Amino acid sequence: MMRQYELVERVKSYNPDADEELLNRAYVYAMKAHGAQKRASGDPYFAHPLEVAAILTDLKLDDATIVAAVLHDTIEDTAATREEIEKLFGHKIAALVEGLTKIKKLDFVSTKAKQGENFRKLLLAVAQDVRVLLVKLADRLHNMRTLHYVPEEKRKRIAEETLDIYAPLAGRMGMQGMRDELEDLSFKHLLPDAYAMISKRLAELTERSGKAIQTIERDLLRQLRARGLQCDVKGRRKHGYSIWRKMERKNISFEQLSDIFGFRVLVDKIEDCYLALGVVHTTWPMVPGRFKDYISTPKQNDYRSLHTTVIGPGSQRVELQIRTQTMHKLAEYGIAAHALYKEGFDTLVGGALEQESLAYQWLKRTVALLTEEDNPDEFLEHTKLELFHDQVFCFTPKGRLIALPRGATPIDFAYAVHTGIGNSAVGCKVNGRTAPLISELANGDEVEIISAPGQTPPAAWESLVVTGKARAAIRRATRAATRRQYAGLGRQIVERAFARAEKTYADDKVKAVLPRLARASLDDLFASVGRGEMASSDVLKAVYPGATIDPKAPAPTAPQDPDWVGLKKDKNVKVKAQKRKPDDGAAIPITGLDHDLPVRFAPDGGAVPGDRIVGILTPGEGITIYPIQSPALAAFDNEPDRWVDVRWDEEAARNRRFPARIALRSVNEPGTLAQITSIIAEHDGNIDNIEMRRPAPDFTELAIDLAVWDLKHLNAIISQLRARPVINRAERVNG
Repeated sequence: MMRQYELVERVKSYNPDADEELLNRAYVYAMKAHGAQKRASGDPYFAHPLEVAAILTDLKLDDATIVAAVLHDTIEDTAATREEIEKLFGHKIAALVEGLTKIKKLDFVSTKAKQGENFRKLLLAVAQDVRVLLVKLADRLHNMRTLHYVPEEKRKRIAEETLDIYAPLAGRMGMQGMRDELEDLSFKHLLPDAYAMISKRLAELTERSGKAIQTIERDLLRQLRARGLQCDVKGRRKHGYSIWRKMERKNISFEQLSDIFGFRVLVDKIEDCYLALGVVHTTWPMVPGRFKDYISTPKQNDYRSLHTTVIGPGSQRVELQIRTQTMHKLAEYGIAAHALYKEGFDTLVGGALEQESLAYQWLKRTVALLTEEDNPDEFLEHTKLELFHDQVFCFTPKGRLIALPRGATPIDFAYAVHTGIGNSAVGCKVNGRTAPLISELANGDEVEIISAPGQTPPAAWESLVVTGKARAAIRRATRAATRRQYAGLGRQIVERAFARAEKTYADDKVKAVLPRLARASLDDLFASVGRGEMASSDVLKAVYPGATIDPKAPAPTAPQDPDWVGLKKDKNVKVKAQKRKPDDGAAIPITGLDHDLPVRFAPDGGAVPGDRIVGILTPGEGITIYPIQSPALAAFDNEPDRWVDVRWDEEAARNRRFPARIALRSVNEPGTLAQITSIIAEHDGNIDNIEMRRPAPDFTELAIDLAVWDLKHLNAIISQLRARPVINRAERVNG
């Protein structure tokens, strides 16, 4: 275990002006607070915060961060309090320690929910002070280094969490060295056999390739210095997990990898990077498509470098990264490197860090977006999506650069530009050509989004996008649309409940009882009633205690159809009624097919003259007629031989009725069914069958099979049904 004087010496080695008294005080306080606590390894618990502090001294961080590391588990695991730490060490250090303290007092339904809420708390603290993240990453790194002492089940969960969240987060903050170690340690515990295989192969390859690597280093250095460039050339080897991930992604073997070894060229100035690139490309042939300029277009984690691949000495493919010494420090230390040039984070105030660091700008934007999610599971899911690191760079027509994860679509692009543009998107152009919104974007694409005001994104988009921002926005828009629908239905149910109880309805009266009903707004209340979560009678009784709805109270309806007098609306969840069967024996007036074959309409929804139709041949059974918009046709997309080109015989179709199905959602009150059947009868429709389902006490869902003359006739009936106050929704069903 590191001693008190050793901690002070480590900090003073890079910061001679360190507050020695503060460091000593933190050491003694934490040691006493943790007392006799032990880790899973049997070591004193206090050894852990000291090792976390040691990792941060390697990053040359300021006194406050080192002290926070020493104290980071005191509030969570000892009797220490935030107030006590603030009194002894100041507000700044107390805020850092509290930001690192997990939530443990709330009762979460699932471990995942608790994980999501803890991570939300962490990111909110990070957005206020990025040093919280640096301590947390160092804490996770030391825990991963000692993970073999933890029980196996818990070990796997911690390793998965590290691989899913903390390693990518370190990468997003530009801390590549920490990310590599976190990934390799997770890999070791999650896939021990694969880890052992990769490690063995790497050791063998390194031994065989040692001389070749030295030769390439020497040749590169000689060529560059011969042109007057002061530089260093260093060979590097890919880490085990990145090798395994590439093998999995490209489905190739270890022997097929050609980029396990690479080389870094470090120069003094930015212009020297491009001079070195010129030397390399004029000395050895470049591999086409393998050049990337991350200096003119930096990654979102502040990474800057030139990447190229050439056919080098011995006809070997050689990967090169060319960067300045400053760029190299940023690539290794990431966001922590900014403090190296400002003599600590205390000097990075007033938004200076946000101005200097693309990574911190990204983090602040991401936290602002993610905190809009109420559901901790969704928060965690969207965070993982936002931590994608492989990127494509696309442009708006005005030249604005948009960085997106690999695999992103124009829908992701639209939401990256602005949420409003994403919600209203109806089409796009990629490089000047009209393209589907689900196209996969490539580096350099220019994307123009075509939008239409008033549009709502389809719920299906949620499964097509890859960015957390797009998925969260689509989910919110879908919820808002559904909420509006349910709220409209709920308002209708409540108002009619008041009318049947002969009580006056007013928004102000209902608003006054919202606290009693545990709802924040009228929309919340109406949506709850519309979804069947709250009965309209509860709202009535809250406003008018003792009021009741007379079940015999008449509603303004049309005279009841005598055919339905015997249909009781009781506690049954589902009711079926049948009036008459269609004339199955009549010939169907269709042209374009062999009349020796049996012909029938699609079982769910049928088809009517005016529909574009298609026939599907089923050997041994005949031909089934579907309207062209029927979703059931998707099942036959890969069977073009079964599709039959058919059309309506308009002459033969005259004076014939055809099957159609409509779906209704109605207010559940006496006389509603009579109104529905009366409308259909008044407009010359014929009911063949009705199915009723009551998902909640206040409304009923109906599926009605009709016989109508044609599409115009069907649409007229639907339009009349929609006009009735008791009908909340009426639409055609296409089977």
